[in-house]
Amino acid sequence: MDEKTIVRLNVYFLLPILAFWGLLTQKIDLSITKAPFLYLLILLIALFISKIVATKFFKDPKDIAIISMASITGVTGSIGIPLGLAIFGEGSVIYTSLINTMSMFFVYTVGTYIYSRGSFGIGKSLKNVFKMPIIWASIIAIFFNLFNIDINKTLFKSLQMGAYSAIVMQLMIFGIFLYSVKLKEIDLKFLSISMILKFIIIPLIALAILEIMQLNKIGYNSLMLEIMVPLAITNVSLATIFDCKPVKTTYLVFVSSLVFIPYILIILFLGFN
Repeated sequence: MDEKTIVRLNVYFLLPILAFWGLLTQKIDLSITKAPFLYLLILLIALFISKIVATKFFKDPKDIAIISMASITGVTGSIGIPLGLAIFGEGSVIYTSLINTMSMFFVYTVGTYIYSRGSFGIGKSLKNVFKMPIIWASIIAIFFNLFNIDINKTLFKSLQMGAYSAIVMQLMIFGIFLYSVKLKEIDLKFLSISMILKFIIIPLIALAILEIMQLNKIGYNSLMLEIMVPLAITNVSLATIFDCKPVKTTYLVFVSSLVFIPYILIILFLGFN
């Protein structure tokens, strides 16, 4: 199989299983939904700013799509949730889980549209959004969660196996494209703008929003952590499906992971809220 076939297998089969399973692992608490909606507000403002910046510095619609979307979305699940647990304790899990759910919806709706627009028109791009099975799997899972509909334990275990397979496949896809990156072909301007947006501009936007819209300490810290995590590997998958320079997207994700290590250590030294 070529890279695109592997990505399609993951996006259209395994990731919906991951989303469905993940949303049923913990009861959704509607009383603390302020954090994920503030996260969504921050992403929308960040998207508006990143779109302006991308349009100013680049002409290729694919470059604009990557800068607009990849620079603002992070690995809120596989890094954000366990890191929050390690730093802030079990109280952060419900916040990071809900923020991850909101991030997933944003990426597979708005993100799908933006990456698709790099190659297709408005009508085709909107159709591509509704073709994403992860959205429908998530909606069904939220319905099951809110109405306390139980899943057979054996079936749930099978879903867990599918979910873990999706995570492994996602990392394998990232590795495949990382192998294709050639250092001499890295666009330093493209890379620099993305990193400035991700690690400076967007955290400042988040701080400004949280000064206005107050959250309790654990919610504040969890949200800020999810804003700071490295760029999401999902960007590589979407860029691949919609032929939007996946190799270029890959090195943004990789470099953001390297930058994140000293970055989070400095933040921890300075202290969260």
